[in-house]
Amino acid sequence: MYKNILQTIDHVAIWPLISLSIFFVFFIVLLWWVFTADKAFIDEMSRKPLQDGSELNHDAEPLNL
Repeated sequence: MYKNILQTIDHVAIWPLISLSIFFVFFIVLLWWVFTADKAFIDEMSRKPLQDGSELNHDAEPLNL
């Protein structure tokens, strides 16, 4: 039943090819970015979750809640 419905849609055979192409292009671009990214930037971003933010603004007054 579903096979007959899909066959009535014009150009239904091209959509898997387009989807697969987008998938591979995305991951090729992602791999290119990973291998060409600045290592200092990656190191800085990898330490970001471990920083509590206290060293960012030493002169700030504490919040009085």
